[in-house]
Amino acid sequence: MSAARTSWWTWAWPVASWLVLLLALVLGAGGLVSALAGIALFGAVFAAVYHAEVIAHRVGEPFGTLVLALAVTTIETALIVSVMIAAPAEKAGLARDTVFAAVMIVCNGIVGLSLLMGGARHREQGFQIQGASAALVVLAALTFLALILPNYAAAELGPAYTTPQLVFAGFVSLVLYGAFVFVQTVRHRDFFLPVKTDDEEIHEHPPSVQTTLLSAGLLMVSLVGIVGLAKALTPTVELTITRLDVPKAVVGVVIAALVLLPEALAALRAAQMNRLQTSLNLALGSALATIGLTIPAVAAVSIVLGQRLQLGLDSKDQSLLAITLFISVITFGTGRTTVLQGIVHLMIFAAFMFFAVAP
Repeated sequence: MSAARTSWWTWAWPVASWLVLLLALVLGAGGLVSALAGIALFGAVFAAVYHAEVIAHRVGEPFGTLVLALAVTTIETALIVSVMIAAPAEKAGLARDTVFAAVMIVCNGIVGLSLLMGGARHREQGFQIQGASAALVVLAALTFLALILPNYAAAELGPAYTTPQLVFAGFVSLVLYGAFVFVQTVRHRDFFLPVKTDDEEIHEHPPSVQTTLLSAGLLMVSLVGIVGLAKALTPTVELTITRLDVPKAVVGVVIAALVLLPEALAALRAAQMNRLQTSLNLALGSALATIGLTIPAVAAVSIVLGQRLQLGLDSKDQSLLAITLFISVITFGTGRTTVLQGIVHLMIFAAFMFFAVAP
C-alpha cells in the first residue's frame, strides 16, 4: 500500500458504484443492470478495503479496525431498517436472520478462513488472549439477550419481546457495545494491539493527513455504494431464492455476506501478512457492532411502526450459535492458532450454510 498517491481504481470503483446505482433506480434491476451492479459492488468492496487500510495505517490499532467495523455496521443497519420500513409485516424476521447470519459468517466463515490461510502460510500465529476474551464475553451476552432470550421472555408472543422488554434489550445492547469500545480504545487498548511481527508495512511512513481524509471520504462513498447496490440486488436475490425453493431466511444470509465483504477481505489480508490480531479485531469487532448497533435501531423502528419484531432463533440455530461460542472460547483460549482451528470453524460454517438452504 502506498501512502504517496492514490491509484485510479480506488476512486473509479466508488464512482462507478454510484453510477450503476442511479442506473438501477432509473431502469430497475433487470438482467444487464443486475450484472453491472454485481461487478460494481465487488469493485467498490476492494476500494473500501484499500481506503480502510490507509486510515488504519494513519490512526493505528485498534482504531483503524474500529473505523471499518462501525462504518460497515452503521450502513448495514440502515439497509435493514429501510427494508423493514418498506415491508414491515413481511420482514419481521429480517433483522434476526441478518444479525444471526452476520455472527455465523464472521465467527466461523471469516475467522475460519483467516486462521486457515494464516496458518498455512505461517504455520502458527499469535494474538492477545485478553482482547479475544473480552470480545467473546460481550458477544455471548449480546447474542443471548438478542437472539435466545426472546423465545422465553414472553411465551405468548413467540420469538418476540414485549415493547418494554424490547426497549430494555436495545438499551442494554448499546451499553454493552459502548463498554467494549471504551475498553478497546481507552481503558485496555494494549489488549488489542497486534503482536510484533516482521511486517514491513508497519514500518512504512503513515499517509499524510490529506491522503487520510481523502480515503475517509472515499470509504464512505464506497460503503454507501455497496449497501445501495446490495439493496438494489435484493429483489433479484429474493426472486432467485423463490425459484430455487429455499427458505426466505437465506435473504438475510445474502445481505449479511454482501455487506461484510469489505471486512472479510481486510481480515484475510491481515492474516496472510501475519497480523492475526488485526484480523480478529476486524472479525470479532464487526460481530459485536452488528448486534450492538442493529438491535437498538430495529427495536426503535419496530416500536414506531407498531410492528412485532421477531428476534428469537429456533432450536436448530440456537444449537449452531452455542457450538460457535463454545468452539470460539477454546480457539482463543491459548493465544496461538494453527490451520486445525481454521478447519473446525469452517466446518461449522458449512453446517450453518447447509441447514440454512436445506433445513
